[in-house]
Amino acid sequence: MSKLLVANWKMQLTIKESLTLAAQFAKIVKTTKNEVVICPDYSALSFVGPILKKTKLTLGAQDSATDNRAALTGEVSPLNLKALGVKYVILGHSERREHLHENSAIINRKIKSALVNKIIPILCIGEKLTEREDGQTKLFLNEELHHGLKGVKIKTASDLVIAYEPIWAISTNKNAKPMSPQEADEIQKFIRASAAKILKKNVRVIYGGSVDEKNAVSYLSQPNIDGALVGGASLKANSFAAVVK
Repeated sequence: MSKLLVANWKMQLTIKESLTLAAQFAKIVKTTKNEVVICPDYSALSFVGPILKKTKLTLGAQDSATDNRAALTGEVSPLNLKALGVKYVILGHSERREHLHENSAIINRKIKSALVNKIIPILCIGEKLTEREDGQTKLFLNEELHHGLKGVKIKTASDLVIAYEPIWAISTNKNAKPMSPQEADEIQKFIRASAAKILKKNVRVIYGGSVDEKNAVSYLSQPNIDGALVGGASLKANSFAAVVK
């Protein structure tokens, strides 16, 4: 079965570096049974898009606004993202929740706006170390799902993706270490069931949190992990190509 592999470049590259990396990806990843999504920052989208157009790679964005048109200085409309060829958009990433104070109500509006524009939202959810240590992981994730997906309607199971990223396991965090593939699989099974109750569809659930070329096979071979959201390892062409393959 094919997997969904999403490269999140965050704000780590210049436009020139983004173009170089995209060209390297296009050269290396010529054939794959998996769906591969590249998410550069806003400034590089219009430059990276044409490079990916005739390849097996798909263009994604790292965020989008709550509305198509509004007095929202600095925001980027999903209408314009769609015009650039964006197919997927990452929403509710833990970094935006923590540093930009995005809450589930805002994320919920962004999901609905993306769907209106026929962009597939990748809803990120994940617990902090405190919730994990208190044994509240599943309760916390269930609440994030219910708030983030409130009133969301999808036509098919492929219209929305959930990315489970335990915050304590993200590679940019100090002392981060990956969750074991077996535990990740168990949590993702729970997320899949919870989301299915809300959406009435069995959507894809992918895993993020220090995924790299060394551990990707262990995660992607689990029955309830439909793909991976890759951060640091996606900034190196050979490393990400190894994850894809």
